[in-house]
Amino acid sequence: MQNENSNLKSITGNPKKAVKKLAIPIVLSMLIMFSNNIIDSMWVAGLGASALAALGFITPLYTVLIGIGNGIGAGVNSLMSRCVGAKKYDSANNAAIHGLILTVILSIIISAILIFNLTDILILMGASEVLSYGYDYGFYIFAGTFAFFLPAILASILRAEGDVKRSTYPLVLTAILNMILDPIFIYTLNLGIKGAAITTVLTHLIGALLMVYWIFIKKDTYFEIKKEQYKRKFKIYKEILYVGTPACLEEVIFAIVGIIFNYLIIVTAGTQEVAVFTIAWRFIAVGILPTIGVGTAALTVGGIAYGARNAKNLKTSVNYSTLISLIITIIIVAFFFIFADPISYVFNYYTGNPELIPRTAEVLRIMSFYDLLIPFGSIAAYTYQGIGKGFTSLTITIFRELILSMAMAYIFAIPLKMGVFGVYIGSTIGISIGSMVGYFAMQLFIKKFTKLYSTK
Repeated sequence: MQNENSNLKSITGNPKKAVKKLAIPIVLSMLIMFSNNIIDSMWVAGLGASALAALGFITPLYTVLIGIGNGIGAGVNSLMSRCVGAKKYDSANNAAIHGLILTVILSIIISAILIFNLTDILILMGASEVLSYGYDYGFYIFAGTFAFFLPAILASILRAEGDVKRSTYPLVLTAILNMILDPIFIYTLNLGIKGAAITTVLTHLIGALLMVYWIFIKKDTYFEIKKEQYKRKFKIYKEILYVGTPACLEEVIFAIVGIIFNYLIIVTAGTQEVAVFTIAWRFIAVGILPTIGVGTAALTVGGIAYGARNAKNLKTSVNYSTLISLIITIIIVAFFFIFADPISYVFNYYTGNPELIPRTAEVLRIMSFYDLLIPFGSIAAYTYQGIGKGFTSLTITIFRELILSMAMAYIFAIPLKMGVFGVYIGSTIGISIGSMVGYFAMQLFIKKFTKLYSTK
């Protein structure tokens, strides 16, 4: 095996520098991808309300699909990072190959299940009135499952060796190409909603092929994905899934939280308030993106520190990642709070709901604090993924997002009779407490880890 390259050295040395190196490009690419999602919805909206509604029905399934890919990627990234920290580079190579094989198997199985049951799934979701639109869009999306899974796995391999630029460039390329090709496929080629789906699959595939070129054709990456490197071990599949499965399930948790939110809001304030909340929630989701980006970096750096049995670097990675996430989040929260009125005006004016402007601004100001302490719990959860404790990460997420946040929302809204204001305040208090509990649990783990392994 060759000596460490500059990328690998940069993430196995100073953990603060490593987190910054990995986090910044990831955060920027996520913001671009978010912008792409909004623009994608705009183009589909031009086809009419039915097409847009069909997109809404498929989106949760598509989100879960992306979550599965990212979850398996997290499992591969975690295992490879721990191998890198322990300087077991051949094992890291083998883990990467196992991840790719697992990706092929899962993409075939999941694609077949979704395609053959798509009509029934849509009817079950209540999409009978837009069934044809939903089927046309969903068929091509789910037929292209492999195009969504492959980039996640290849990007995790590149991140594990510190090549963060080439792990994020394809994501940016995918978003830009999708913005350009969407109107061409939808309107110029007159493919309608099928064109939107084909564009999404095609652009993801192009992004994946760029990474395939670097890894398998140009072969200028540190890790070598070769047949002779493969030594089949079912234990490796188990370790990838042990981290990847909980990471996938976290997407399901977020979907359940959204459903409960909507239910409590309908009960306490009616359907129009749901529309207000939906708009405000889009911006709250943007506020979480930097923490997700930094958390992805902490996953790699924390995994390397854990593999090297370096408690000092693990502690530095957690604390520094939490600090920079918190600083960025405070800035975002302040921005949303101060500029809630113009933000609400622009968005509601575009969507044709000017009557919702004042209330949207009020809700955005209240819910902006929902993001404030999330960095504490989120960084802890990502670090648990990095050190191979995926179900601990899932437990923290369930406790933070589902149990505390939604339980407090219910208590404040119904028993304490605070109505929809109680939903917003209760959920914010709950997630804040849950985030701090997750952070202190990680600190206790680091303390025990430090006693077991002394750093040189």
